[in-house]
Amino acid sequence: MKHTISVLVEDEAGVLTRIAGLFARRGFNIESLAVGSAEQMGISRITMVVPGDEQVIEQLIKQLYKLISVLKVQDISHQPCVERELMLIKVNANAANRAEVIQITQIFRARIVDLSEEALTIEVVGDPGKIVAIIQMLNKFGIREIARTGKIALTRESRVNTEYLKTLEAKVTL
Repeated sequence: MKHTISVLVEDEAGVLTRIAGLFARRGFNIESLAVGSAEQMGISRITMVVPGDEQVIEQLIKQLYKLISVLKVQDISHQPCVERELMLIKVNANAANRAEVIQITQIFRARIVDLSEEALTIEVVGDPGKIVAIIQMLNKFGIREIARTGKIALTRESRVNTEYLKTLEAKVTL
């Protein structure tokens, strides 16, 4: 299972290196990594997506707390969250298929940020499922390049689990 780990750290040189070193020494893979300033000056939030079972993640969290500059660690995988990712995707789009690529872009509420005679560059923002879905739809045109940020996430203060609500909605429409 993939876990989303949110880590608050002091914003100082070498913190990310120490965290990456911890993962490397233990043989853990980081599938996604995003780092940026947090709500308080001098504090950064690191959001990581890490594969592993509950025991592995629990041990990893304990190890993270031992590092200097780590202030708070949370596994937010099972909490209601708002998750987003940004992707730029360059797709083949000639005169014959450009309209279809534009239509798909509009359906996914994405934006065209660059165009040429033979390609479109599209900006997509959304949850990881949306990112995967648009890649699948655009794959048939030929993807030239992809650049993705890591997943970022914050827990929902409302505690409303939108994934649970989606399953209820699907049952009602059946």
